[in-house]
Amino acid sequence: MSGDVAERERCPGRDPAGLFRAGHVVKMCAPMVRYSKLAFRTLVRRYGCELCYTPMVVAADFVRSAKARDSEFTTNRGDNPLIVQFAAKEAQVLCDAALLVCPFADGVDLNCGCPQRWAMAEGYGACLINKPELVRDMVRHVRNRINNPQFSVSIKIRIHEDLKKTVDLCKKAEATGVSWITVHGRNIEERHQPVHYDAIKVIKESMHIPVVANGDIKTLKDAENVHRLTGADGKIKQMTVQWTAVAAFLYGEVGVLLVLCLPFISPLRWQKIFMIPLWSRMAVFWNKMFLTIIVLLIILFLDAVREVRKYSAIQVNEKVANVNANAIDHIQMKLFRSQRNLYISGFSLFLWLVLRRTITLLTQLAKGMASHAALEMQVNDATKAAKKYMTENERLQEALNEKGSGENKEAVDTTNGKLRKEIGQLKAELEKTSNALHKANNEVAAVKKQSEGLKREYDRLMKEYERLQNASSEAEDKKDL
Repeated sequence: MSGDVAERERCPGRDPAGLFRAGHVVKMCAPMVRYSKLAFRTLVRRYGCELCYTPMVVAADFVRSAKARDSEFTTNRGDNPLIVQFAAKEAQVLCDAALLVCPFADGVDLNCGCPQRWAMAEGYGACLINKPELVRDMVRHVRNRINNPQFSVSIKIRIHEDLKKTVDLCKKAEATGVSWITVHGRNIEERHQPVHYDAIKVIKESMHIPVVANGDIKTLKDAENVHRLTGADGKIKQMTVQWTAVAAFLYGEVGVLLVLCLPFISPLRWQKIFMIPLWSRMAVFWNKMFLTIIVLLIILFLDAVREVRKYSAIQVNEKVANVNANAIDHIQMKLFRSQRNLYISGFSLFLWLVLRRTITLLTQLAKGMASHAALEMQVNDATKAAKKYMTENERLQEALNEKGSGENKEAVDTTNGKLRKEIGQLKAELEKTSNALHKANNEVAAVKKQSEGLKREYDRLMKEYERLQNASSEAEDKKDL
């Protein structure tokens, strides 16, 4: 190896993975045989190239021969960020080669895409896409031996005829802690055929790490067109659309529950709101909508459970395999995201049920309060009528006492009998009304008690939710650190 080594050691390069967090298309110079030497890299960097690769270097020769190292790898102070691409078929050999270039480069790339016959005959290049376990072991060994957290380990692959195999290879590499994956959109047998950009798009949508598109990109306009076709823009995927929608739905549920629990809005007022024409039309489809959302949330919850179990198992296996901190942090981040999705879907499902129950209780409480008000009005009317009859009875008694005649005594007795009968009927009606009022009061008390229990449960859930939010913030802060 030659070049300005002393200056290179004093002036380390940039973090290559940081380029993918900038939010724009990362301009990279692909490894080209006989072209991607130091002079060519220096030239393309002057025209805005952000990341350069060396030509493919056979790792075994590089480790064995100092002459090969001096011939194949040269660099200088301004040659960064720089990725050295190796052809390897043994994990230890790739690891030794990476240790040799680590002080002078910013990362290594494992070539799993070269379709040349000599390379595949030696076990290098594109034949490795059919050996995902070997690729995983090579990435893992490099991660274990190099302590620099900014040193990247990436792979370059071609696609399979069955794209599911390619996605499986990429997911295994992602779980091992690979920094990014470069996908050449052709299979092993294809040379000058059109690039399958749709396959790169499928791979990009399946990954949570950057995916670099490769193949027939000769100008900046080509790069922009491929970016639009594949979405391979270097941005790390934070949260999918479906989970963003579920999170927004969760916060919407919390907001609605807070509004429904406002103390100065009575259940009778809510019942009037529920009776407006818009809500009346929606009530026809309420049950169907409720069941549909329940089914969707259950499906998302089960999917989140599957993801948590998957990454929990990977985390255990990787810890047993003694993977370095970068790979473990990557797996933990995947586990954290799956747990976040689990909490979001679980709370959304629970709060949807609570929301349904709260609306039902508000409706029942409003009906109970309306019945109680009607019974109170009926009791008041009956009381007024009884007082009226009692007043008339007293007046008639006074009139009879003043006259005191025997002729009117018989008529007075008859009138008194009728009045007593009416009074008895009024007392019976009053007793019946009182019993109904007492029953209504008991029902209202039961509904209030149930509503208070629901409110306590909701307060507990809000505290739990705030705790989870704080834990999520701490995990995000840990990730940023």
